[in-house]
Amino acid sequence: MEIVDGILNIGSFLTVTLGILVLFVGQRINELVPVLREFSIPKPVTGGLLFSILFGLVYAVSGVAVEFELAARDILLVYFFTTIGINASLKDLVAGGKPLVILLVITIAYMVVQNLTGISIASLFGLPTPVGLLGGSVSLIGGHGTAIAWAPRIAEDFGVSNAMEIGIASATFGLILASLMGGPIAKFLINRHDLKPTVVESHDVGISDQKTAPGINYMDFLDAIYAIHVSIILGLLLNEGVEELGLKLPLFVTCLFAGILITNLMPSNLKRITGTKWPSRTPSVGLIADIALGTFLAMSLMSMQLWTLVELAGPIFTILGAQFAVAVAVNIFIVFPAMGRNYDAAVVCAGFGGISLGSTPTAMANMSAVTQRYGASHLAFIIVPLVCAFFIDLVNALLIPFFLANF
Repeated sequence: MEIVDGILNIGSFLTVTLGILVLFVGQRINELVPVLREFSIPKPVTGGLLFSILFGLVYAVSGVAVEFELAARDILLVYFFTTIGINASLKDLVAGGKPLVILLVITIAYMVVQNLTGISIASLFGLPTPVGLLGGSVSLIGGHGTAIAWAPRIAEDFGVSNAMEIGIASATFGLILASLMGGPIAKFLINRHDLKPTVVESHDVGISDQKTAPGINYMDFLDAIYAIHVSIILGLLLNEGVEELGLKLPLFVTCLFAGILITNLMPSNLKRITGTKWPSRTPSVGLIADIALGTFLAMSLMSMQLWTLVELAGPIFTILGAQFAVAVAVNIFIVFPAMGRNYDAAVVCAGFGGISLGSTPTAMANMSAVTQRYGASHLAFIIVPLVCAFFIDLVNALLIPFFLANF
Protein backbone atom coordinates (compact mmCIF):
# COMPACT_ATOMS: atom_id res chain seq x y z
CA MET A 1 0.00 0.00 0.00
CA GLU A 2 1.59 3.24 -1.15
CA ILE A 3 0.72 6.76 -2.28
CA VAL A 4 1.96 7.66 -5.77
CA ASP A 5 0.99 10.94 -7.44
CA GLY A 6 -1.87 11.48 -5.02
CA ILE A 7 -3.25 7.95 -5.44
CA LEU A 8 -3.34 5.42 -2.61
CA ASN A 9 -3.00 2.01 -4.28
CA ILE A 10 -4.45 -0.88 -2.27
CA GLY A 11 -3.33 -4.37 -3.30
CA SER A 12 -5.48 -7.44 -3.90
CA PHE A 13 -5.10 -8.97 -0.41
CA LEU A 14 -6.17 -5.81 1.42
CA THR A 15 -8.93 -5.22 -1.12
CA VAL A 16 -10.49 -8.61 -0.37
CA THR A 17 -10.06 -8.03 3.36
CA LEU A 18 -11.82 -4.67 3.11
CA GLY A 19 -14.57 -6.27 1.02
CA ILE A 20 -15.25 -8.75 3.83
CA LEU A 21 -15.25 -5.92 6.39
CA VAL A 22 -17.72 -4.00 4.21
CA LEU A 23 -20.06 -7.01 4.28
CA PHE A 24 -19.99 -7.17 8.07
CA VAL A 25 -20.56 -3.42 8.36
CA GLY A 26 -23.50 -3.69 5.93
CA GLN A 27 -24.96 -6.53 7.98
CA ARG A 28 -24.71 -4.58 11.24
CA ILE A 29 -26.26 -1.47 9.70
CA ASN A 30 -29.14 -3.52 8.25
CA GLU A 31 -29.69 -5.03 11.71
CA LEU A 32 -29.78 -1.57 13.31
CA VAL A 33 -31.96 0.07 10.63
CA PRO A 34 -35.13 -2.05 10.22
CA VAL A 35 -36.28 -0.24 7.06
CA LEU A 36 -33.23 -1.52 5.15
CA ARG A 37 -34.00 -5.08 6.17
CA GLU A 38 -37.71 -4.61 5.55
CA PHE A 39 -37.09 -3.58 1.94
CA SER A 40 -34.48 -6.32 1.33
CA ILE A 41 -31.59 -3.92 0.66
CA PRO A 42 -28.56 -6.23 0.13
CA LYS A 43 -25.91 -6.09 2.88
CA PRO A 44 -23.04 -5.41 0.44
CA VAL A 45 -24.97 -2.45 -0.99
CA THR A 46 -25.42 -0.88 2.45
CA GLY A 47 -21.79 -1.34 3.42
CA GLY A 48 -20.35 -0.63 -0.02
CA LEU A 49 -22.12 2.70 -0.41
CA LEU A 50 -21.03 3.78 3.07
CA PHE A 51 -17.37 3.01 2.35
CA SER A 52 -17.44 4.66 -1.07
CA ILE A 53 -18.76 7.83 0.61
CA LEU A 54 -16.02 7.61 3.26
CA PHE A 55 -13.34 7.27 0.57
CA GLY A 56 -14.91 10.25 -1.18
CA LEU A 57 -14.59 12.28 2.01
CA VAL A 58 -10.93 11.22 2.29
CA TYR A 59 -10.38 12.60 -1.21
CA ALA A 60 -12.25 15.82 -0.43
CA VAL A 61 -10.18 16.47 2.71
CA SER A 62 -6.73 15.24 1.66
CA GLY A 63 -6.80 15.14 -2.14
CA VAL A 64 -5.71 11.49 -2.00
CA ALA A 65 -7.68 9.14 -4.26
CA VAL A 66 -8.08 5.50 -3.17
CA GLU A 67 -7.74 2.87 -5.91
CA PHE A 68 -8.10 -0.89 -5.49
CA GLU A 69 -6.62 -3.91 -7.24
CA LEU A 70 -9.77 -5.79 -8.28
CA ALA A 71 -8.46 -8.98 -9.94
CA ALA A 72 -9.72 -11.12 -7.03
CA ARG A 73 -13.15 -9.53 -7.39
CA ASP A 74 -13.44 -10.78 -10.97
CA ILE A 75 -12.53 -14.32 -9.85
CA LEU A 76 -15.37 -14.18 -7.32
CA LEU A 77 -17.77 -13.31 -10.14
CA VAL A 78 -16.70 -16.45 -12.01
CA TYR A 79 -17.17 -18.52 -8.84
CA PHE A 80 -20.66 -17.15 -8.32
CA PHE A 81 -22.00 -17.82 -11.81
CA THR A 82 -20.47 -21.26 -11.81
CA THR A 83 -22.52 -22.11 -8.71
CA ILE A 84 -25.66 -20.91 -10.50
CA GLY A 85 -24.86 -23.32 -13.35
CA ILE A 86 -24.22 -26.20 -10.92
CA ASN A 87 -27.62 -25.57 -9.30
CA ALA A 88 -29.48 -25.54 -12.65
CA SER A 89 -31.48 -28.64 -13.55
CA LEU A 90 -32.77 -29.54 -17.01
CA LYS A 91 -36.28 -29.59 -15.58
CA ASP A 92 -35.93 -25.95 -14.54
CA LEU A 93 -34.45 -25.00 -17.90
CA VAL A 94 -37.40 -26.58 -19.73
CA ALA A 95 -39.83 -24.89 -17.34
CA GLY A 96 -38.03 -21.61 -17.91
CA GLY A 97 -38.30 -21.83 -21.71
CA LYS A 98 -41.43 -19.73 -22.20
CA PRO A 99 -40.73 -17.27 -19.34
CA LEU A 100 -37.18 -16.89 -20.65
CA VAL A 101 -38.43 -15.91 -24.10
CA ILE A 102 -41.02 -13.53 -22.62
CA LEU A 103 -38.45 -11.82 -20.38
CA LEU A 104 -35.99 -11.58 -23.26
CA VAL A 105 -38.56 -9.89 -25.54
CA ILE A 106 -39.52 -7.45 -22.78
CA THR A 107 -35.85 -6.67 -22.08
CA ILE A 108 -35.05 -6.00 -25.75
CA ALA A 109 -38.05 -3.68 -26.07
CA TYR A 110 -37.05 -1.98 -22.83
CA MET A 111 -33.51 -1.38 -24.15
CA VAL A 112 -34.99 0.50 -27.10
CA VAL A 113 -37.18 2.57 -24.75
CA GLN A 114 -34.18 3.21 -22.48
CA ASN A 115 -32.17 4.63 -25.37
CA LEU A 116 -35.05 6.77 -26.58
CA THR A 117 -35.52 8.10 -23.04
CA GLY A 118 -31.83 8.99 -22.73
CA ILE A 119 -31.76 10.69 -26.12
CA SER A 120 -34.93 12.68 -25.37
CA ILE A 121 -33.69 14.00 -22.01
CA ALA A 122 -30.25 14.79 -23.46
CA SER A 123 -31.89 16.85 -26.23
CA LEU A 124 -33.68 18.97 -23.59
CA PHE A 125 -30.23 20.00 -22.32
CA GLY A 126 -29.05 20.65 -25.88
CA LEU A 127 -26.73 17.64 -25.71
CA PRO A 128 -26.03 15.39 -28.71
CA THR A 129 -27.54 11.94 -29.25
CA PRO A 130 -24.43 10.00 -28.11
CA VAL A 131 -24.71 11.59 -24.65
CA GLY A 132 -28.25 10.23 -24.41
CA LEU A 133 -27.00 6.79 -25.40
CA LEU A 134 -24.33 7.01 -22.71
CA GLY A 135 -27.21 7.60 -20.30
CA GLY A 136 -29.08 4.70 -21.91
CA SER A 137 -28.21 1.11 -22.71
CA VAL A 138 -24.50 1.85 -23.13
CA SER A 139 -23.98 2.39 -19.40
CA LEU A 140 -27.20 1.22 -17.70
CA ILE A 141 -28.10 -2.11 -19.25
CA GLY A 142 -24.51 -2.41 -20.46
CA GLY A 143 -22.78 -1.42 -17.22
CA HIS A 144 -19.26 -0.12 -16.69
CA GLY A 145 -17.67 -2.57 -19.13
CA THR A 146 -19.81 -1.52 -22.09
CA ALA A 147 -19.46 2.17 -21.19
CA ILE A 148 -15.67 1.89 -21.07
CA ALA A 149 -15.62 -0.04 -24.34
CA TRP A 150 -17.79 2.44 -26.30
CA ALA A 151 -16.68 5.77 -24.78
CA PRO A 152 -13.45 6.13 -26.81
CA ARG A 153 -15.29 5.57 -30.09
CA ILE A 154 -18.05 8.03 -29.15
CA ALA A 155 -15.43 10.59 -28.12
CA GLU A 156 -13.52 10.21 -31.37
CA ASP A 157 -16.37 9.87 -33.86
CA PHE A 158 -18.85 12.33 -32.34
CA GLY A 159 -16.64 14.85 -30.55
CA VAL A 160 -17.94 14.09 -27.05
CA SER A 161 -14.64 14.68 -25.25
CA ASN A 162 -15.93 13.66 -21.81
CA ALA A 163 -17.71 10.53 -23.04
CA MET A 164 -15.77 8.30 -20.66
CA GLU A 165 -16.70 10.39 -17.62
CA ILE A 166 -20.38 10.54 -18.65
CA GLY A 167 -20.51 6.78 -19.25
CA ILE A 168 -18.82 5.87 -15.97
CA ALA A 169 -20.94 8.36 -14.02
CA SER A 170 -24.18 6.99 -15.50
CA ALA A 171 -23.12 3.40 -14.87
CA THR A 172 -22.13 4.20 -11.28
CA PHE A 173 -25.30 6.01 -10.27
CA GLY A 174 -27.36 3.48 -12.22
CA LEU A 175 -25.75 0.72 -10.17
CA ILE A 176 -26.75 2.49 -6.96
CA LEU A 177 -30.36 2.96 -8.09
CA ALA A 178 -30.58 -0.64 -9.29
CA SER A 179 -29.30 -1.91 -5.95
CA LEU A 180 -31.99 0.06 -4.12
CA MET A 181 -34.85 -0.71 -6.53
CA GLY A 182 -35.25 -4.49 -6.59
CA GLY A 183 -36.10 -5.22 -2.95
CA PRO A 184 -38.80 -2.54 -2.53
CA ILE A 185 -40.48 -3.51 -5.81
CA ALA A 186 -40.58 -7.19 -4.80
CA LYS A 187 -41.89 -6.32 -1.33
CA PHE A 188 -44.64 -4.16 -2.83
CA LEU A 189 -45.75 -6.92 -5.22
CA ILE A 190 -45.51 -9.72 -2.65
CA ASN A 191 -47.52 -7.83 -0.04
CA ARG A 192 -50.09 -6.42 -2.44
CA HIS A 193 -50.86 -9.80 -4.01
CA ASP A 194 -50.15 -11.94 -0.90
CA LEU A 195 -47.61 -14.06 -2.75
CA LYS A 196 -45.73 -17.07 -1.42
CA PRO A 197 -43.48 -19.74 -2.98
CA THR A 198 -45.55 -22.66 -4.30
CA VAL A 199 -42.92 -25.18 -3.17
CA VAL A 200 -40.49 -24.89 -0.26
CA GLU A 201 -37.05 -25.61 -1.75
CA SER A 202 -33.39 -25.06 -0.96
CA HIS A 203 -31.95 -21.67 -1.87
CA ASP A 204 -29.74 -21.03 -4.90
CA VAL A 205 -27.76 -18.42 -2.95
CA GLY A 206 -27.29 -18.52 0.82
CA ILE A 207 -29.92 -19.73 3.27
CA SER A 208 -33.27 -18.45 4.48
CA ASP A 209 -33.29 -15.67 7.08
CA GLN A 210 -35.94 -17.64 8.98
CA LYS A 211 -33.87 -20.82 9.37
CA THR A 212 -30.72 -21.80 11.18
CA ALA A 213 -27.79 -22.73 8.98
CA PRO A 214 -27.56 -26.44 8.12
CA GLY A 215 -24.46 -28.29 9.24
CA ILE A 216 -21.62 -28.18 6.70
CA ASN A 217 -18.35 -29.96 7.40
CA TYR A 218 -15.04 -29.16 5.75
CA MET A 219 -15.33 -32.08 3.30
CA ASP A 220 -18.72 -30.78 2.10
CA PHE A 221 -17.12 -27.40 1.54
CA LEU A 222 -14.12 -28.88 -0.30
CA ASP A 223 -16.43 -31.04 -2.42
CA ALA A 224 -18.27 -27.90 -3.54
CA ILE A 225 -14.99 -26.08 -4.27
CA TYR A 226 -13.78 -29.08 -6.28
CA ALA A 227 -16.99 -29.17 -8.34
CA ILE A 228 -16.73 -25.43 -8.98
CA HIS A 229 -13.12 -25.75 -10.14
CA VAL A 230 -13.95 -28.66 -12.48
CA SER A 231 -16.75 -26.56 -13.99
CA ILE A 232 -14.46 -23.53 -14.36
CA ILE A 233 -11.87 -25.65 -16.20
CA LEU A 234 -14.56 -26.75 -18.66
CA GLY A 235 -15.75 -23.13 -18.85
CA LEU A 236 -12.24 -21.98 -19.77
CA LEU A 237 -12.09 -24.57 -22.56
CA LEU A 238 -15.54 -23.53 -23.81
CA ASN A 239 -14.48 -19.88 -23.73
CA GLU A 240 -11.42 -20.60 -25.86
CA GLY A 241 -13.54 -22.63 -28.29
CA VAL A 242 -16.12 -19.88 -28.63
CA GLU A 243 -13.36 -17.32 -29.17
CA GLU A 244 -11.93 -19.46 -31.97
CA LEU A 245 -15.33 -19.17 -33.66
CA GLY A 246 -15.05 -15.38 -33.53
CA LEU A 247 -17.49 -14.80 -30.65
CA LYS A 248 -16.10 -13.25 -27.47
CA LEU A 249 -18.06 -13.96 -24.31
CA PRO A 250 -17.25 -13.08 -20.69
CA LEU A 251 -15.66 -16.02 -18.87
CA PHE A 252 -18.43 -16.15 -16.28
CA VAL A 253 -20.98 -16.88 -19.04
CA THR A 254 -19.14 -19.98 -20.34
CA CYS A 255 -18.54 -21.14 -16.75
CA LEU A 256 -22.28 -20.80 -16.11
CA PHE A 257 -22.97 -23.03 -19.11
CA ALA A 258 -20.24 -25.47 -18.05
CA GLY A 259 -21.93 -25.91 -14.68
CA ILE A 260 -25.28 -26.50 -16.39
CA LEU A 261 -23.76 -29.08 -18.75
CA ILE A 262 -22.01 -31.10 -16.04
CA THR A 263 -25.00 -31.01 -13.68
CA ASN A 264 -27.40 -32.32 -16.30
CA LEU A 265 -25.12 -34.76 -18.14
CA MET A 266 -23.51 -36.48 -15.15
CA PRO A 267 -25.32 -39.74 -14.23
CA SER A 268 -26.85 -39.51 -10.76
CA ASN A 269 -25.40 -42.90 -9.76
CA LEU A 270 -21.87 -42.11 -10.91
CA LYS A 271 -19.32 -42.85 -8.18
CA ARG A 272 -17.12 -39.79 -7.79
CA ILE A 273 -13.70 -39.77 -6.16
CA THR A 274 -15.22 -37.74 -3.32
CA GLY A 275 -17.66 -40.56 -2.53
CA THR A 276 -20.57 -38.14 -2.84
CA LYS A 277 -23.12 -37.08 -5.45
CA TRP A 278 -22.50 -34.02 -7.59
CA PRO A 279 -23.23 -31.16 -5.13
CA SER A 280 -26.08 -29.48 -6.99
CA ARG A 281 -28.32 -27.43 -4.68
CA THR A 282 -26.40 -28.39 -1.55
CA PRO A 283 -25.95 -26.01 1.39
CA SER A 284 -22.21 -25.86 0.70
CA VAL A 285 -22.70 -24.60 -2.88
CA GLY A 286 -25.30 -22.08 -1.66
CA LEU A 287 -22.88 -20.85 0.99
CA ILE A 288 -20.06 -20.36 -1.53
CA ALA A 289 -22.46 -18.54 -3.87
CA ASP A 290 -23.42 -16.19 -1.05
CA ILE A 291 -19.78 -15.51 -0.13
CA ALA A 292 -18.74 -14.89 -3.74
CA LEU A 293 -21.65 -12.62 -4.66
CA GLY A 294 -21.63 -10.62 -1.45
CA THR A 295 -17.88 -9.98 -1.50
CA PHE A 296 -17.90 -9.18 -5.23
CA LEU A 297 -20.64 -6.58 -4.87
CA ALA A 298 -19.10 -5.10 -1.70
CA MET A 299 -15.74 -4.66 -3.47
CA SER A 300 -17.44 -3.17 -6.54
CA LEU A 301 -19.40 -0.57 -4.61
CA MET A 302 -16.68 0.41 -2.14
CA SER A 303 -14.29 1.06 -5.07
CA MET A 304 -16.57 3.61 -6.77
CA GLN A 305 -14.86 7.01 -7.06
CA LEU A 306 -17.86 9.23 -6.43
CA TRP A 307 -15.80 12.45 -6.55
CA THR A 308 -15.29 12.03 -10.31
CA LEU A 309 -19.01 12.44 -10.92
CA VAL A 310 -19.87 15.76 -9.26
CA GLU A 311 -19.41 18.04 -12.29
CA LEU A 312 -21.76 15.93 -14.42
CA ALA A 313 -24.50 15.72 -11.80
CA GLY A 314 -27.20 17.93 -13.41
CA PRO A 315 -27.86 16.27 -16.78
CA ILE A 316 -26.98 12.80 -15.49
CA PHE A 317 -29.36 12.98 -12.53
CA THR A 318 -32.16 14.17 -14.80
CA ILE A 319 -31.58 11.35 -17.27
CA LEU A 320 -31.29 8.77 -14.50
CA GLY A 321 -34.42 10.09 -12.78
CA ALA A 322 -36.39 9.55 -15.97
CA GLN A 323 -34.78 6.15 -16.51
CA PHE A 324 -35.63 5.13 -12.95
CA ALA A 325 -39.29 6.07 -13.39
CA VAL A 326 -39.50 4.15 -16.68
CA ALA A 327 -37.81 1.09 -15.14
CA VAL A 328 -40.20 0.98 -12.18
CA ALA A 329 -43.23 1.34 -14.45
CA VAL A 330 -42.04 -1.39 -16.83
CA ASN A 331 -41.35 -3.69 -13.88
CA ILE A 332 -44.73 -3.31 -12.21
CA PHE A 333 -47.03 -2.95 -15.21
CA ILE A 334 -45.31 -5.17 -17.81
CA VAL A 335 -42.78 -7.62 -16.34
CA PHE A 336 -44.89 -8.75 -13.38
CA PRO A 337 -48.11 -9.45 -15.36
CA ALA A 338 -46.21 -11.03 -18.27
CA MET A 339 -44.31 -13.37 -15.95
CA GLY A 340 -47.50 -14.72 -14.36
CA ARG A 341 -48.33 -12.45 -11.38
CA ASN A 342 -46.98 -15.09 -8.96
CA TYR A 343 -44.14 -15.29 -6.45
CA ASP A 344 -41.57 -16.22 -9.12
CA ALA A 345 -42.69 -13.16 -11.10
CA ALA A 346 -42.08 -10.91 -8.09
CA VAL A 347 -38.55 -12.29 -7.66
CA VAL A 348 -37.91 -11.84 -11.40
CA CYS A 349 -38.98 -8.20 -10.96
CA ALA A 350 -36.34 -7.78 -8.24
CA GLY A 351 -33.81 -9.13 -10.73
CA PHE A 352 -35.12 -6.97 -13.57
CA GLY A 353 -34.64 -3.96 -11.31
CA GLY A 354 -30.98 -4.90 -11.20
CA ILE A 355 -30.77 -5.50 -14.94
CA SER A 356 -32.54 -2.32 -15.98
CA LEU A 357 -30.17 0.19 -14.40
CA GLY A 358 -27.31 -1.87 -13.02
CA SER A 359 -25.57 -5.12 -13.76
CA THR A 360 -25.92 -8.89 -13.65
CA PRO A 361 -24.44 -9.19 -10.12
CA THR A 362 -26.81 -6.45 -8.91
CA ALA A 363 -29.77 -8.39 -10.29
CA MET A 364 -28.59 -11.54 -8.53
CA ALA A 365 -27.97 -9.70 -5.24
CA ASN A 366 -31.48 -8.19 -5.38
CA MET A 367 -33.04 -11.62 -5.92
CA SER A 368 -30.85 -13.20 -3.25
CA ALA A 369 -31.95 -10.64 -0.65
CA VAL A 370 -35.62 -11.18 -1.54
CA THR A 371 -35.52 -15.00 -1.59
CA GLN A 372 -33.62 -15.22 1.69
CA ARG A 373 -36.45 -13.25 3.26
CA TYR A 374 -39.48 -14.79 1.53
CA GLY A 375 -38.42 -18.15 0.00
CA ALA A 376 -36.56 -19.75 -2.90
CA SER A 377 -37.28 -19.20 -6.60
CA HIS A 378 -35.25 -21.49 -8.85
CA LEU A 379 -37.01 -20.23 -11.98
CA ALA A 380 -35.90 -16.65 -11.37
CA PHE A 381 -32.30 -17.71 -10.77
CA ILE A 382 -32.28 -19.56 -14.11
CA ILE A 383 -33.92 -17.13 -16.52
CA VAL A 384 -32.62 -13.79 -15.17
CA PRO A 385 -28.89 -14.61 -15.47
CA LEU A 386 -29.41 -16.19 -18.90
CA VAL A 387 -31.12 -13.02 -20.14
CA CYS A 388 -28.81 -10.47 -18.57
CA ALA A 389 -25.49 -12.34 -18.70
CA PHE A 390 -25.76 -13.64 -22.25
CA PHE A 391 -28.42 -12.16 -24.51
CA ILE A 392 -28.19 -8.53 -23.37
CA ASP A 393 -24.59 -8.06 -24.49
CA LEU A 394 -25.37 -9.53 -27.91
CA VAL A 395 -28.44 -7.31 -28.43
CA ASN A 396 -26.65 -4.22 -27.11
CA ALA A 397 -23.79 -4.77 -29.55
CA LEU A 398 -26.33 -4.36 -32.37
CA LEU A 399 -28.52 -1.63 -30.83
CA ILE A 400 -25.76 0.84 -29.97
CA PRO A 401 -24.35 1.25 -33.51
CA PHE A 402 -27.91 1.35 -34.88
CA PHE A 403 -28.85 4.30 -32.66
CA LEU A 404 -25.55 6.07 -33.29
CA ALA A 405 -26.11 5.81 -37.04
CA ASN A 406 -29.80 6.67 -37.18
CA PHE A 407 -30.58 9.19 -34.41
